[in-house]
Amino acid sequence: MRNERAAGDSRHGRTGKDGAFYNKDGVLLATVEQFTSNVSWNNAKYSVLGDAQEHETANTFSVSLTMSQVVVEDDAFIEELMEALETQVMPVWDFQGSLLGRNGSEERVIYRECIPSGQVDIQNVTTGDVIKRNWNFFVNRAPKLQSLLGIDRD
Repeated sequence: MRNERAAGDSRHGRTGKDGAFYNKDGVLLATVEQFTSNVSWNNAKYSVLGDAQEHETANTFSVSLTMSQVVVEDDAFIEELMEALETQVMPVWDFQGSLLGRNGSEERVIYRECIPSGQVDIQNVTTGDVIKRNWNFFVNRAPKLQSLLGIDRD
């Protein structure tokens, strides 16, 4: 076989049960059903004399964080959000996303200065479904990779 690593090592594939979402103090936010973080790049386009091809150079980026929370109990997030709506002092949160590897290694990313952005569910009720609350955050500091997954090759 020419490329022995083409499919990676399927023994180390991870599923959602291996992920976790924590607050800044490392407390597991157990009612979070899923979380996603994304980076969007906003490049500056330019063209130069004598070249018909358009080019781009790195300009800015933004990071967003989305989570879906299963509503099973009262929680500090909704209390802080509702208080912010009354006082008009917006909350700021720090989070940690984690993925546990089969061999005990862990990928952990720190998200700092997260503020509500876009739409946030106050109540989201559908007949026959588990009640969930969707959250969208803008991450105001660059995410920090604290640790990386590793695999042992046999």
